[in-house]
Amino acid sequence: MPRFPGGSGGFELAEALTAAARRLHETDTPHTTLSTAVRLAVRFMPGAEHAGISVIERGSRPYTSQRRPLAWTDEVVRSVESRHGGREPHPHWDHLWTQPVARIEDSEADGRGGALSAAGLRSALALRLRADRRRLTVLTAYASKPRAFGEDATRIGRLFTAHVGIALDSATVREQLTEAMRTRDLIGQATGILMERQNIDAASAFESLVKASQRENVKLRDLARRIVDTHGTGAGRGVNER
Repeated sequence: MPRFPGGSGGFELAEALTAAARRLHETDTPHTTLSTAVRLAVRFMPGAEHAGISVIERGSRPYTSQRRPLAWTDEVVRSVESRHGGREPHPHWDHLWTQPVARIEDSEADGRGGALSAAGLRSALALRLRADRRRLTVLTAYASKPRAFGEDATRIGRLFTAHVGIALDSATVREQLTEAMRTRDLIGQATGILMERQNIDAASAFESLVKASQRENVKLRDLARRIVDTHGTGAGRGVNER
């Protein structure tokens, strides 16, 4: 997909958004969705040269949020977003708790953008992807020149992040459903093994598995995996209904 030129007509923007949305929805997991999103952001958002997605967790005092990078286009972004965490928070990011966009026009003139200017990044445009009371997920575009992100970039960025958010939710649901299916199959296998070992019915085998999970303070899924992995070796025979 070619870089989308800022200021282009609505039809071209719609086509570009459709192409970006298609790419995002082709991803299989939240991780691949995020990785695809930062690459697309650089090609799609006017002025963007680098991009990253990070989680910001609210601190107990103003400007003490913890920032953790999740995806990045290059090492420059990973380094910058790691530094703008607990040791070097940036007040601009705290604005995202109450508004969808935060922008740094010139990190050198700002006086608080040490990590950005040290990395040769003069502009930043941060857009909120997800938000709850304690946590934000944020996509940030960066540029090496000051005032790189105008109104076009903000408008297009907000449309783009809306698609990223939808794709991320879809990928999260798919991953959860896949994990649930795997867990169900795993528990089914473990139940079958207990039925054979202890000569009991399915309900009794499942009850035995649940009680052992509670007694050993182990997740049901993890206990089932242990039973399946050790099947045939004689291990795991201590799981019983008592």
